[in-house]
Amino acid sequence: MPEPMSRAEFARIAEIAFQAATGEQTFVSVSDEQGGTTRFANNQVSQNVHIRRQSLTVSAAFGRRHGRASTTELTDAGIRAVVAAAEELARVAPEDPEYLPPLGPQNYPRLASHRPETAAAGPSDRIERVRIAVEACRAARMQAAGAMEAYAGSVGIAAAGGLFAFEARTRCQFTVTATASDSSGWAGDASRSVDDLDVAVLTQRAIDKARASASPTELPPGRYSVLLEPAAVAGLVGPLMSAMDARSYHRGTSALRGRLGERIIDERLTLRNRPDHPSLLGAAFNGEGLSADYHAWIESGVLRRLNYDRFTAMEHGVQPSADLDAAVLEGREEAPRGARAAHFDEGRAVEGRSGGAADLLEELIASTKRGILVTNFWYIRPVNATDLTLTGMTRDGLFLVEDGRIGPGLLNFRWHDSPLRALNAIEAFTRPLDAVSWERDKMMLPALRVGDFNFSSVTRF
Repeated sequence: MPEPMSRAEFARIAEIAFQAATGEQTFVSVSDEQGGTTRFANNQVSQNVHIRRQSLTVSAAFGRRHGRASTTELTDAGIRAVVAAAEELARVAPEDPEYLPPLGPQNYPRLASHRPETAAAGPSDRIERVRIAVEACRAARMQAAGAMEAYAGSVGIAAAGGLFAFEARTRCQFTVTATASDSSGWAGDASRSVDDLDVAVLTQRAIDKARASASPTELPPGRYSVLLEPAAVAGLVGPLMSAMDARSYHRGTSALRGRLGERIIDERLTLRNRPDHPSLLGAAFNGEGLSADYHAWIESGVLRRLNYDRFTAMEHGVQPSADLDAAVLEGREEAPRGARAAHFDEGRAVEGRSGGAADLLEELIASTKRGILVTNFWYIRPVNATDLTLTGMTRDGLFLVEDGRIGPGLLNFRWHDSPLRALNAIEAFTRPLDAVSWERDKMMLPALRVGDFNFSSVTRF
């Protein structure tokens, strides 16, 4: 496979663009990615693609008039042509009152964002990993469906005023759904390193869920104590994070309006930005060149920080935020009663003694008198923006838990509830665990036991 773009190559491209520029401000960004996705369904591979994408985007500005153009032609002539195209658009564009010139020089953290084993994982390697999942499901007389992806590349941004950032990155993800005659199970994970994805273990987890939920029974809709696996917790935490957008907050359209500095969730919970976390996919900088930062969005249940874009930050005299893509939700207990807990400190698991916290999901289940175990949520949509009420459905493994044991599988529910209510009704939690969902990038989230969760109706599948 061809080598990805180097830092020196990107610097050369940026210099050609700056020499060709006639605008007052010029900003260039380059993305070079290669890798692919292997999809499978009905116990066979349905797609196995491998690509190499290189693109250059140039933004040019004359005063507050700005334009942008992109190209995949990275020759000297192609670079000059895309600069000219961006400037032509800028000259005829209306003035943008929110335009800000590119940042100047910045300091960026060094992150372990690239793993060579992922860069080397080509189509045949992905096929072999998928084969493990397909053969396991076939042996269990189930149908396997899912995807294995692995990508590597580099990202660079630069501006004529001295901004320069470059980072090599890898990412990979494996998800699998095992489907039986009247039930299904799901599992998945994502990482920088393809060797972190234990396909056999994840597939067996999906098979076990499908097998255990066969011949599902029906419970009436209502309010139940629920045990939410980390993937399901992501369905609540993701919309809460979106509600922390500073622009909507100051316009009064956020469900969190007026609550900065107030407690919004259980005081035992803290939501941190951790771009250096070894299990997450954090980046050293975002598309504008803002450096990754380390802080608590929510600390001991209190909303401490909003997600500010550069313009809104300037309006309100605060620092802008790079992103929300490396989230860790961790919990603590104030009154130790003997159970073991753990939280992450600089990427290491630190153990303590804690009453309502458990180390793993199994411990949480064992401490549950009666509840419903939820593997995942899907098709999550907003219902009421004023209190962040959402609706969605359970999927791929729903179980009754009684006296600390997983009982029969259940027919799926539709639910209506708000993260602002559910995350204030927490009965117990685990340490942060891998949380992959269809809605957001990977996070580290605890499994939760939540009281009075609102299942509004039963679905027939």
